[in-house]
Amino acid sequence: MDKDILITMQEDLERALQRPALERRWAMLLDLRKCVGCHACTIGCVSENKLPPKLYYRPVFEYEQGKYPKPTRTYLPRPCMQCDKPPCVTACPVKGPDGATWKETKGIGTGIVPVNYARCIGCGKCVPACPYQARTMDDGGFHTAGTPELQKYETLPSFEYGKKWPRSGKNQPIGNARKCHFCIHRLANGMLPMCITTCIGRAGYFGDESDSKSLIAQVKKANKIQILKAGKGTAPRVYYVANETLEVLYGK
Repeated sequence: MDKDILITMQEDLERALQRPALERRWAMLLDLRKCVGCHACTIGCVSENKLPPKLYYRPVFEYEQGKYPKPTRTYLPRPCMQCDKPPCVTACPVKGPDGATWKETKGIGTGIVPVNYARCIGCGKCVPACPYQARTMDDGGFHTAGTPELQKYETLPSFEYGKKWPRSGKNQPIGNARKCHFCIHRLANGMLPMCITTCIGRAGYFGDESDSKSLIAQVKKANKIQILKAGKGTAPRVYYVANETLEVLYGK
């Protein structure tokens, strides 16, 4: 019986965490041929990060092309691209060594673009700057607002970036920009991102692409790979197995 690719990626992850941070290159690869549009990754991410209404780090978009009797449908998971040249960072007015958002160069999150909720001023300038619509402002809403009782699980703290963020009053991240961060808090505990582990079709690959033995590196090498909006020059770290629909919708 073949080994589940999640086990292989878990082994890859454990090996990557033994390497110096600057020698790792976290990346994600999505094979849309396997995506069935179940949205399990979206819901898993919402649950993991205790996201409020209308805020998704891992949305899945659906596109239909062609006409009867040969229409085609493509499902497109679209997390933050963790760009090496992130325009959202350029747009943020809170700069400097203790800025609100940056391209991480040390530790577990090297290569990831995080948000410092304590430094974010809630101006929202980073949101339209992202060509992938990967950032959203947290308006402080609750899923059970307007019901007889606000459910306790909604106010429990989330653990993004390895910290506790109680969701009550005006505490951060309410009023801040929020985004996918490859589940950096899970990586720090030797766990794969939640979206990868919840995918029923095993359409997602994650790991250190600089490790030639890693599954993501091998899958990337064996297939024609595509990035979204290559013309923007953002150098994303999320790749896709080449797809004609992506070329039409996101080729520029």
